Amino acid sequence: MSKVEARLAELGIELPAPAAPIATYVGFVRTGNLVHVSGQVSNDASGGIKGTVGVDVDLETAQKAARLCGVSILAQLKAAVGDLDNVVRIVKLGGFVQAGPDFYDVPKVINGCSDLMVEVLGDAGRHARAAVGVYKLPLNFAVEVDAVVEVR
Repeated sequence: MSKVEARLAELGIELPAPAAPIATYVGFVRTGNLVHVSGQVSNDASGGIKGTVGVDVDLETAQKAARLCGVSILAQLKAAVGDLDNVVRIVKLGGFVQAGPDFYDVPKVINGCSDLMVEVLGDAGRHARAAVGVYKLPLNFAVEVDAVVEVR
């Protein structure tokens, strides 16, 4: 078992099958030593976390939604490189939150994904980031996160 997979097991995280695209794109593209992971929404086997943060979804639930996005990013990365020990560094995350008109804690929401990357990958999980509040996300999901990752 790889070091990263052992860490996931310690944390009680089981990676799902990578999500299939819902439009004309692919889940990831590898070019050289970079993998660009398409936006992963706050979905899981139970249907995920949907709604507008600050209206239907509270901050704590939104952070869990961002964590779900991170788990899906890791699943896409495993599909891209086979062994997650081949991840050199999370270079950048782009986080999008379906935010209500008076919700301003968008960075705190995306911390749910950022914190997961550090928990799983240690210093290699530290990254540059954008955290943006948006009017709507696909299929009414609360959070979407994409990633750029350096790999071996």
